[in-house]
Amino acid sequence: MLVIIALSFTLAIMISIPAGVVANQDSTQSLTQRFNSTIMDTEQQINQTTTLVEVSTSNGGMFSSSPSEISGFPSNMSGPPSGTYPPRSAFTLEEFDLNESVVGNISSIAGVKDVVPFLVKSSSETTEETITTPRGDFTISRPLYTITGVSLNSSLIDEYPVLPTNITAGRNLREGDSGVLLMSLNLTEYYGVGVGSEVEVNGTSFMVIGIYDQTGQGFMETRGVYMNLTDAQTTTNETGNVSRLDVYAENASCVDTINTQVQTMYSAEINSREMSVQTYADRLANLQSQQTRYTEILISAESTVAQTQSVATQEIIVALAATSLIVLFVMLYTVRERTKEIGTLKAIGFSNWSVMSQFMLEGVMLSLAAGVVGIGIATVGAPILSGVLLPAVNPFGSRNTGFQIGGLDSATSLGSSATSAVVTPSIMLLALGAAVLLGAVGSLYPAWRASRTRPAEAMRYE
Repeated sequence: MLVIIALSFTLAIMISIPAGVVANQDSTQSLTQRFNSTIMDTEQQINQTTTLVEVSTSNGGMFSSSPSEISGFPSNMSGPPSGTYPPRSAFTLEEFDLNESVVGNISSIAGVKDVVPFLVKSSSETTEETITTPRGDFTISRPLYTITGVSLNSSLIDEYPVLPTNITAGRNLREGDSGVLLMSLNLTEYYGVGVGSEVEVNGTSFMVIGIYDQTGQGFMETRGVYMNLTDAQTTTNETGNVSRLDVYAENASCVDTINTQVQTMYSAEINSREMSVQTYADRLANLQSQQTRYTEILISAESTVAQTQSVATQEIIVALAATSLIVLFVMLYTVRERTKEIGTLKAIGFSNWSVMSQFMLEGVMLSLAAGVVGIGIATVGAPILSGVLLPAVNPFGSRNTGFQIGGLDSATSLGSSATSAVVTPSIMLLALGAAVLLGAVGSLYPAWRASRTRPAEAMRYE
């Protein structure tokens, strides 16, 4: 039993390491896909903003102090070891809106071709999500989805990228639509609804007219709905308000003039940070800077996975060697203790092969039993074992870089992804196969030695 326990722990380690590596690979692959999508989106935006001036509330609003809704205090930070943070100062979004009259005011500026108004608001429903970071686990509460109201003017819809284009079911919004909405694929999966279903948004009933795939909508996967601007204003109690304007100039030479006039008209709102105005050049520089950082982080993520795989290979080799040596020494001891029994078997006619196969079978059965126990241990303890044995995949480094996407800092993106390791059936089968093989290899020499024992010498052995 002691031997089986010792073998089972080495095999559990050998099982947990690949499970951790797979978890790291999956996490990094997801990160890679999101960054690639973000880079592609960025490139598209760069190509589409040559005549654009964006007028919006500053990042959707300003930050103010309110009780924190983050729970699960990490053990290596000051505060209670578990549970919910006591109320403290935290950054939460205080949303501002622009009066819809701003559309007419800006449209009257010389050189303005079109003004596309939007209303972007958070849903009243919230969801809790656990984020694993190098500093511990956090449970955050955030809006379940984002409501985007769009002016459904056919000339604007046809000419500008104001609606999602990757429709997977149903149809897109069009002029005249009311009481209907587009819903992101991940939100339909959350609610378990489809095209034609009735859903409630802030207490108002809408029919799902189409579903769009949110993949490629940025680094953080978000849920969202698109609807008629008037419907969005009504359901969010923001009648007559908008939160963003995309101002398209007649040509690129008009952009700076439009930007200057907008800033002059709304200097008070800009100074109070209730409004921001950025030109194509400003936005282009920002997008290119983000694109560079995305690429650097992507390269770093791939590099960290390669380092993890190298460490995992070394640890698996050590575990394999330890398992084989345990079987070897146990079987050598077994042969030594049963020398007289071996002599008796040889004396009554057992062949060398019969004796050798018997001891090899014992070694294999011993390893197989340990493998079953090891799988049980790994199934429960793989997240802990892999988290201890493998380095955390954190391409951002051990400190917060200050890089923020979707309101979460860079350290929350991957963290210790090995802690989500899961022992799959394929890993279990490989583990059982490895246990049988190691048992056979480890018992080969002791079994051969037993088969070469002479009966006369064995009977005299003390």
